[in-house]
Amino acid sequence: MAEKATSEAPASGPEETASEPAKVLTAGPSGGVAVSESTGEEQAGEPQEPASQAPVPSAPAAPTTPTAPVATKPAPPSEDIPSSPLLLTIVDVSHNSVTVSWEPPEKLGRLGLQGYMLELCREGASEWVPVNPRPMMVTQQTVRNLVLGEKFFLRVAAVSSAGAGPPAVLDQPVHIQENIEPPKIRVPRHLRQTYIRLVGESINLQIPFQGKPKPQASWTHNGQALDSQRVSVRSGDLDSILFIRSAQRSDSGCYELTVQLEGLEAKATIDILVIEKPGPPKSIRILDVWGCNAALEWTPPQDTGNTELLGYTVQKADKKTGQWFTVLERYHPTTCTISDLIIGNSYSFRVFSENLCGLSDSAATTKELAHIQKADITAKPKGFVERDFSEAPSFTQPLADHTSTPGYSTQLFCSVRASPKPKIIWMKNNMDIKGDPKYRALSEQGVCTLEIRKPSPFDSGVYTCKAINVLGEASVDCRLDVKGEVTPQ
Repeated sequence: MAEKATSEAPASGPEETASEPAKVLTAGPSGGVAVSESTGEEQAGEPQEPASQAPVPSAPAAPTTPTAPVATKPAPPSEDIPSSPLLLTIVDVSHNSVTVSWEPPEKLGRLGLQGYMLELCREGASEWVPVNPRPMMVTQQTVRNLVLGEKFFLRVAAVSSAGAGPPAVLDQPVHIQENIEPPKIRVPRHLRQTYIRLVGESINLQIPFQGKPKPQASWTHNGQALDSQRVSVRSGDLDSILFIRSAQRSDSGCYELTVQLEGLEAKATIDILVIEKPGPPKSIRILDVWGCNAALEWTPPQDTGNTELLGYTVQKADKKTGQWFTVLERYHPTTCTISDLIIGNSYSFRVFSENLCGLSDSAATTKELAHIQKADITAKPKGFVERDFSEAPSFTQPLADHTSTPGYSTQLFCSVRASPKPKIIWMKNNMDIKGDPKYRALSEQGVCTLEIRKPSPFDSGVYTCKAINVLGEASVDCRLDVKGEVTPQ
């Protein structure tokens, strides 16, 4: 089962340990690896290669120069020495740490594993420095407190009570460098579409971005460098601000922000449109006048204010009052017909241009007047035919059967339509109940109501409402049931 461990990088380098004996791993004649002591000068050389390139046990390397006698332990049997760990890889590298992992060796040795020994050799040095003071039974380890910019090799060996096996060495050195966060620009939502400003207003764009370490930000306008006399830019660690104190129409265009970081870059474009009020139409004339109508025609303005026109506003004024009244608003064609002019008046007309900023400051006005001539009109009144609204009674809402409780007043409703107004007669069991104080009959706007005050079972029966006028009569009826005993009051 894989375990993790964390260790601090050894602070001592080759210069600090040159005078002290250090334990290094050397190949023995039996093919294993023995622990021996030697000075820093005797260990000079390149870092050991991976276990696959270790000397063959049957042909050990012979020393080329005589050296001082070194006390060595008897080489343990090869069956007691574990083989090299497998798949030594780098899991993660940060600005001050590195994490490596490996797999257990194929051969653990007869005596079993005591753990793994991770060693470090800085680039340019020849000494392998143990990361841990003693073997640790883990297959993943993190070395911390490393120096930014440092390069070093790592190797790991399996250790048993008989000694350390051949180490597994990383093919490439580990380089401790600051984590690079790719640059990214976050354009605010209101700047993702064309950003419109009026002439004379200020432009202040604050564009946030991300990146680590601090990226370099630069701006261009329509692919060209910014005019430093008009545009100021301030870039910080988290955003870049573009500021124009007084916008002009020449400031319109495509602004591109580029954020670069060690070969990586991110770009964002922002479209800015600086607009102002349009000019008036070039000319206007009256094409024709007939009846109460006048036809006008005008030409578009020469200056649209650096944006599209929303249309034209047409106004009229009669010669008597001189007051202007709007006839058409946001009218797109350049010809129109003005109707409903008053006979006998003379009219002037004017046209304004309109865009997002509003109406033009001035208007194009007709030079001549449109005279609405009086015509000889003879009134020919038509004979008035009076309509007869007389109608025989007809019930639009009949009576509905009803069940009531003794002692509680109840009402019967129906509606009738007739002209002239009909006479309403209420009957119970075909007997007229007019004048009976127990009943109250009402008729208003064609709605007929009969109120029965505190009914008793005796009041049950068939009630009829009859409407009569000179054109005929109509009737509706319903049944009223009063159930239960009368509650004494």
